[in-house]
Amino acid sequence: MSVQLFAVISRKNITNDELVHIPAGYYHLVAGEFQLNNEHPPLIKMWAALPLLFIQPKESLKSSGDADNDYREVTWGFHQNFWANNRSQFQSITFWTRTMMIVLTCVLGVVIFLFARDLFGRRVAVIAVALFTLEPTVLAHGRIVHTDLPALLVFVLFFFTLRRYFQARTFKRAAALGLVSGIALITKFSMIVLVPVLGLIAILGLIFARRFQENQRKLLVHCLIVLVIGWFLVNAAYRFQSPPLSPGDVKWVQVRSPENANAWLTFFNVGSRIVPTYYLYGQYNVMLHNRDGHATSLLGQYSNTGWWYYFPVAFALKTTLPFLLLTIIGLVFAIVQLISKHDWRFLWLLVPMAIYALLSMTSHINIGIRHFFPEFGFFFILAAVMLDMLLRTKLKVIGVGVVVVCFGWMTVEDVKAYPNYIPYMNEMASSHPKWWYLSDSNVEWGDEAQELANYLHARGETEVSGAMMGAWGTLDLLGIKYYELFPRPGVTLPETKYVVIGASFMNGSTNSIPPDANGKFVSDKQRVNYLAAYRTMQPEVVIGDALYVFKVK
Repeated sequence: MSVQLFAVISRKNITNDELVHIPAGYYHLVAGEFQLNNEHPPLIKMWAALPLLFIQPKESLKSSGDADNDYREVTWGFHQNFWANNRSQFQSITFWTRTMMIVLTCVLGVVIFLFARDLFGRRVAVIAVALFTLEPTVLAHGRIVHTDLPALLVFVLFFFTLRRYFQARTFKRAAALGLVSGIALITKFSMIVLVPVLGLIAILGLIFARRFQENQRKLLVHCLIVLVIGWFLVNAAYRFQSPPLSPGDVKWVQVRSPENANAWLTFFNVGSRIVPTYYLYGQYNVMLHNRDGHATSLLGQYSNTGWWYYFPVAFALKTTLPFLLLTIIGLVFAIVQLISKHDWRFLWLLVPMAIYALLSMTSHINIGIRHFFPEFGFFFILAAVMLDMLLRTKLKVIGVGVVVVCFGWMTVEDVKAYPNYIPYMNEMASSHPKWWYLSDSNVEWGDEAQELANYLHARGETEVSGAMMGAWGTLDLLGIKYYELFPRPGVTLPETKYVVIGASFMNGSTNSIPPDANGKFVSDKQRVNYLAAYRTMQPEVVIGDALYVFKVK
């Protein structure tokens, strides 16, 4: 799996979000600047940026007007300066930061193995890891500097550590639970869901301590240990800094929450005495994002707030059919075993899955299967249980045959998709182009820029116009001048020989049309169909299964 991931990063560029995450991680490390990219906690970005301490990229200082800019303007300003100042080191910076993510992906495989072995034995653990290493969606994200796959790592690790604590409620295991909880909270903001889980367990533990012949005072001490260690790690990740919000961010709160801006500003002021300011502010911005939603698409439908069934449908399309079928059967089997035979081991899979499924299915940010990743670890274990059962039946030949077919099928899917794992969809997505079923990072995420640049250079071209995710941020670094197709008042676009439309823009959900000279926006219907003419045109080539290249001159 590691070899395959390294092979992919030798061919694939960084994605849209990595354009921001990598510079932000570096500035978190060297300058303690946490206003940047605060919708994501700093831990994973700093981990990925560790090699940059040896590469020593050129740094950009803030301009004097930055204090009046909100976090978005500061973030994008830093990112643009960072990459512009480090053109000569672009390849080494992106290689080493993604290498750190491959390390984390391997650690995730180890954690899945340990948890599966603890629950169901070694063979189930080996099968679960095999499924993990063969699933294309995991291969797509195992190299990317982002918080999505690490969220799966800490979510599985949390429940593994919690189970270990339940088995032996010792000081050492309470400290381990606090450590893992703190790491989870600074990995991805959605892991805040673990706080009420811990709170409920603590309350129930203290109430029923005597019934289970436990020392109530000891449990209270353990609760304090978890709380203190978790609090310490969250503060340590932000260098124990709690600066006041910048004037630009204060204005942002006043604009985005006009009715209760003072309450929010008071909350940040008071809360920052306990938790870092930009941890609270980051949670606030995630809340705003979820409140307002995100333009998205599903099966030809369009919405700004998504659908409760988005992630189950995306999961059904973005996973291999053997893994999908094993997961569905495994879910039914686990529920039956839990109810009829009181096999409490399955509770350690079903409860975490139910918690995160509820969180995901109520989310209005429906832009990628990656936001559903914390479920995957438990799915791998359930699917492995089903294959292990087949190997234990009397008709062992049939069991072995099914296992061989499953792994063989998944391997063939990997070979067919390589190295274009991000837009991967299974055989159910065959009657329409992939962009019709899903959009955004499910079908295109900007990592095709290098292949596009090579294609254009081979034809003597140094410029292109189009609509793409992420690629626009790195094409200039690769020697290609990029012009966005969407019109801006007073700007005349040059005519280029080639036009490139990304899969998500063929879909239309990610189209962002600026207002005209009078400040008027187009309707949503006009927006999503702005590039509709290209949907029926024949491209000269499709790069990375995501970029449609049209020769127009």
